[in-house]
Amino acid sequence: MEKDNIEQLFERLQGQIDFEEPVTGHSERFMEKLQKHKGAIPLRSRKNTWWKSLSIAASLALIAILGLQVFNIEPNIKQQVVKIAPEVSDTEFYFASLIEEQVQLLKDEKTPQTAQLVDDTLMQLEHLEEDYKKLEQDLVNGGDSKIILNAMINNFQIRIDLLKEVLGNIENIKNFNSYDDENITI
Repeated sequence: MEKDNIEQLFERLQGQIDFEEPVTGHSERFMEKLQKHKGAIPLRSRKNTWWKSLSIAASLALIAILGLQVFNIEPNIKQQVVKIAPEVSDTEFYFASLIEEQVQLLKDEKTPQTAQLVDDTLMQLEHLEEDYKKLEQDLVNGGDSKIILNAMINNFQIRIDLLKEVLGNIENIKNFNSYDDENITI
């Protein structure tokens, strides 16, 4: 029913509806006439709409720049080191797994008698790890790769030697305590 009324309205007004555009300057002349009357509130003119286009373009440029920053992430230190010296990753994997195994043995041997020794050793290992990270950074920054690679391997060897020595000391402490326990008679 509603549709019929609208169709009838358009049929009745056919030929009477003005589809023509107003003459150029019509809006400006109309605005001038309105402003001549008292209390007329001027509407925004279309002359200052260029800033909208500019702000949209600036927003799109900002989004594009931020998108490039997010997706153009530089590789981390490990990836850069591997790129410089590929053999480092194999060596590091070997030594790191060996050290991790020894550290786990060290933690398993922690008793009240050896707690201080174990804690000091773990702290020393952390310092050696920090030194290793500095060496990686030096390698990435373009230092003498041969010297730095030797220092990196030496760092791993120092950690392994430290762990072996401490585990040996813990074994001696355990044996000494065991020997004392055997010699005590009731």
